[in-house]
Amino acid sequence: MVRLAYGGDYNPEQWPEEVWHEDVALMREAGVTMVSVGIFSWAMLEPREGEYDFGRLDRIIGLLHDNGIGVDLATPTVAPPAWFYRAHPEALPVSREGVRWEIGSRGAICHNSPAYREAAARITRALGERYGRHPAVVMWHVHNEYGVPVLECYCETCAAAFRVWLRERHATLDALNEAWGTTFWGQTYHDWEEIRPPRATPTVGNPAQRLDYARFADDSALANFRRERDLLHELSPGVPVTTNFMVSLAQCDTIDYWAWAREVDLVTNDHYLVAEEERNHVNLSMTADLTRSVADGGPWLLLEHSTSGVNWQRRGIAKRPGEMARNSLAHVARGSEGAMFFQWRASRFGAEKFHSAMVPHAGTDSRVWREVTDLGARIGALEEIRGTRTVADAAMVWDWQSWRAQRLEWRPSDDLDARERAEAWYAALFDRHLTADFLPPGADPARLASYPLVVVPALYLAARETGERLRSYVEGGGTLVVSCFSGIVDEHDAVHPGPHPGALRDVLGLTVEEFQPLRGGQTVTLAGADGPPLKADVWAETVVPRGAETVWSYADGPAAGGPAVTRHRLGRGAAWYVSARLDAAGLGAVLAAACDDAGLAPRGDLPRDVEVVRRSGAGGTYLFALNHTGADAKVPLEGTGVELPGGERVTGHLAVPAGGVRVVRLED
Repeated sequence: MVRLAYGGDYNPEQWPEEVWHEDVALMREAGVTMVSVGIFSWAMLEPREGEYDFGRLDRIIGLLHDNGIGVDLATPTVAPPAWFYRAHPEALPVSREGVRWEIGSRGAICHNSPAYREAAARITRALGERYGRHPAVVMWHVHNEYGVPVLECYCETCAAAFRVWLRERHATLDALNEAWGTTFWGQTYHDWEEIRPPRATPTVGNPAQRLDYARFADDSALANFRRERDLLHELSPGVPVTTNFMVSLAQCDTIDYWAWAREVDLVTNDHYLVAEEERNHVNLSMTADLTRSVADGGPWLLLEHSTSGVNWQRRGIAKRPGEMARNSLAHVARGSEGAMFFQWRASRFGAEKFHSAMVPHAGTDSRVWREVTDLGARIGALEEIRGTRTVADAAMVWDWQSWRAQRLEWRPSDDLDARERAEAWYAALFDRHLTADFLPPGADPARLASYPLVVVPALYLAARETGERLRSYVEGGGTLVVSCFSGIVDEHDAVHPGPHPGALRDVLGLTVEEFQPLRGGQTVTLAGADGPPLKADVWAETVVPRGAETVWSYADGPAAGGPAVTRHRLGRGAAWYVSARLDAAGLGAVLAAACDDAGLAPRGDLPRDVEVVRRSGAGGTYLFALNHTGADAKVPLEGTGVELPGGERVTGHLAVPAGGVRVVRLED
């Protein structure tokens, strides 16, 4: 891409050809630079096995190219045609309960089906041979939203593939039996053929087996992506190949995006605002920060979001005036090289006919269309930010593998949720106006050391090496904050030998003698010598200091009188531990104390929900100020700057109207 991307999914096969010319004229009016084409077009392109009809796609791509609009061309492998399933019904996935899903939706795929793999490779090769060197094609888009709606299949084909995967991972049956702890409940295996997928069982199945099966399913889909990607690299050299992620913790937990990000040429993401949340802009910022981090801080692209309401949510709440632009520019502030939508023109039929679009059912005489054209002009005026990187103040550790493991059955409390803790701790950072990067547990020590503050909101599964890295980080002068129920098990979901918190007890300077889950609706109070009393629910622990000092204690509840929040001075740094599920005020109090240790000064000059983010690079430094409130705000400005667009010089402070966004190129 040579420009910031602006546009959306384009599905012209849903419309007569006379509409296409109207579409392209409107795209030019709106400032569209790129559209995604062909995502669900397999049945159109290959109406019968081995017979191709590229006439409509030729005309669509030619029309877009003639009007200066780039094409993100998809391989349509998320939705095989009906003739394929008629010939290969075994390619339909099977649920844990043994139900074979049917066609009529999307993503009904067994990723280990030889027939599916062959057919997917065939249509990908045909597309690559025809369009691989077409000047309109600026990016390839493999499949669509892997992991949504289903990733795991439990058919006999997958059972055989799982056994092959296990042999490669564990090498011997003895190693597998040890990793899975099969002596529990008499599950020991003596032959590879005895091993089955973790289908529905009378009671809870082996959690280590469940965890390995999730990894296997993830790897199976990734192998299919690689196969298509490699074909496109061969046939379309120099054109980036991607697939659209669903990084938001509200949307997909089946994919390990740390691993997938290493396989794409450009990280792209789909994000849909959780419309019913009062402060949904916080989750949006978290998702953008997480996506940027998956891209290792480099360029990434928002490939889908909505202009207004989303009909697959419980309530398709419409965005308020100005909200679409604010959402879009929040992603750009946090590293996206543009803003794309689902979709260009609202569908008249199908499951998403009430999903908002760039051209709504109301047409061009509508608020949404006027905001679409205004945003297109604004995105176009920000071209000079391309290649700059978002500047972070702190880091959070997040791991999809750990999230999967914690969500399995029979944990000490169903109410303690890793996603909820991650979102709560991120909100606490957001409210202190701190921009966060995310790191995997195995992050390089030098990378860790570049952040004055690292927060670990939920890391139930942690390798021993993770604890060693975090200890080195603290000894070197870093400030670490760890939340409850972290460091408990290893990569096989086996409890670390010795007391909790296993892999993290040395860096935290304590042990946990017993978990103390609270009853539904029960709360506890934490009392501190210097700080305010704090409130918590859901979870408490019996903590025994082993070098750590107590900062807040339990004033009541099952752990009354014991340490609740501790601080362990280690080398030149400090490690904080929070053993309870604190509310927002409590998280803010602990984070304030940890920020003092880290030397991160509070931004008392900024109102709550006024977001200030910087992008910086060789071309300059850019400040994005986003006002999510209903009142005008002023953002202090160090030095002077020039607003984009418009060229207005700004000195001293930046006035940001209610619900508005201003972008300034800083000069000093």
